[in-house]
Amino acid sequence: MGKLYVVPTPIGNLEDMTLRAIRILKQVDIILAEDTRTSGKLLQHFEITTPMQSHHMHNEHKTVEGLTKRLQAGETMALISDAGTPAISDPGFLLVRACVEHQIEVDCLPGATAFVPALVNSGLPNDKFVFEGFLPPKKGRQTRLKFLAEETRTIIFYESPYKLLKTLADIVNYFGADRPVSVSRELSKLYEETVRGTAEEVLWHYTEKPPKGEIVLVVGGRK
Repeated sequence: MGKLYVVPTPIGNLEDMTLRAIRILKQVDIILAEDTRTSGKLLQHFEITTPMQSHHMHNEHKTVEGLTKRLQAGETMALISDAGTPAISDPGFLLVRACVEHQIEVDCLPGATAFVPALVNSGLPNDKFVFEGFLPPKKGRQTRLKFLAEETRTIIFYESPYKLLKTLADIVNYFGADRPVSVSRELSKLYEETVRGTAEEVLWHYTEKPPKGEIVLVVGGRK
């Protein structure tokens, strides 16, 4: 029986790659990558020559069965995404679930993920929180926002720079203009920043200064 390693990769700063992650990526039989072009640059930087295979949201439903059989036959595999920890708003859950169902060992390494530093940076309560990932783009969005408006724990969202203003406007509308929020963008990268304030204040900030880069939105819970 083989083994699946779930390996986090840096969300920006390559110095966040762990020694263990490098070792595992060098020793497995194959690396399953969300985008082989993106991951190829990472592997080249760390002089990792292990062959790669594409494994992303558009093909994972079709490839899981074959990968499971190869793991059962004794192959070792490492699953990586473009950045951060696989299966956290990225492909990976289906393969991990299949391994669990077939009693194939899964070893998820600790490592980079965007929402933890964003939560800590926010200054909002972090003893209890809810991770929502990306909001529905259309269907179910209003219902979800109305439900979350009553949530008393800190709420974490992932968002694209192109939709941040819409989401902040929705927070003002459904949660209230004075709800505390924190927006962290480009975490671990050169232009990293965190903007904190009320939902209305942060909305005006990014209306005047359009956002760029990867974004984590943290919203205080209802009091």
